[in-house]
Amino acid sequence: MQTYTGKPAGGMSEKDQGMRVVLDMTEGLQGKTITCDNFFTSHALGLALLKRKLFMVGTVRRNKPELPPALVSKADRARFSSKFAFTETHALVSYLPKKQRNVLLMSTLHRDAAVSDRDDKKPKIIEDYNHNKGGVDNLDKVISVYTCKRMTARCPLVVFFNILDVSAYNSFVLWFEINPAWNQGKCNKRRLFMEELGRQLVIPHIQRRKVLPRTPAAASLVMEVQQFCSSSTSAAATRHPAPTRPAPARQAPPHDPSPKRSRCKFCPRQIDVKTKKMCQRCNAYICKDHTIVTCPACN
Repeated sequence: MQTYTGKPAGGMSEKDQGMRVVLDMTEGLQGKTITCDNFFTSHALGLALLKRKLFMVGTVRRNKPELPPALVSKADRARFSSKFAFTETHALVSYLPKKQRNVLLMSTLHRDAAVSDRDDKKPKIIEDYNHNKGGVDNLDKVISVYTCKRMTARCPLVVFFNILDVSAYNSFVLWFEINPAWNQGKCNKRRLFMEELGRQLVIPHIQRRKVLPRTPAAASLVMEVQQFCSSSTSAAATRHPAPTRPAPARQAPPHDPSPKRSRCKFCPRQIDVKTKKMCQRCNAYICKDHTIVTCPACN
């Protein structure tokens, strides 16, 4: 993965950026086929990859100077028709899936004009491209259904959110391959897996949490998880009794969440003094200056 962080230090725009990125990402590879979209594919990239014993298959933009006009033109062409062009190292194909729609691909792997036997007569180059690039498109589709992404202008967070989404889906695929009978017959297996994954990730943090959240709903959830974990631990200890040891000191029960801060009832609004102290009779917020200390006998 490479993150685009803007123009180089000199301020000049980078030429052949797509080619440079592909060469950086494929450093050290040999005997593989690189599948690119039209931002990266070029004739020069194909030559550079061949020197590394790598092949290239990718879509091409129509404004590339290396494309012959006969392939770019869509006039007087039937639907599902294909045109090919070959050089010593490259193969080009122009395919019309619909009227007035032209799909251009470049390959250094294919050396013939093979097309499929189906009704659409799709070229072999396009079939191989869809076979590889389709996995990327399908991954983007499935991770968009259950995602942790949030709107942000910080590029490290964008990368981090994407890593979490891809890792969660990869773990679901591995889990289902190892346990094919898990929740068999249900159509929402991935949602159930994501719920269980989130629960298993957050429970260790809840167990060692000493201070409860401020909101009552969050505090009750934490206490419920802590009680469930403690009861599970007690049940496990009953089934497998440990050697007798001195009983540990009893811990105090978790305290209630601290009250929110609010403006003192007796201070002028211009001062706007915030305090946590409350009157024990009327539950009004009072600051230190308006608090009266009395003994239990006088009260």
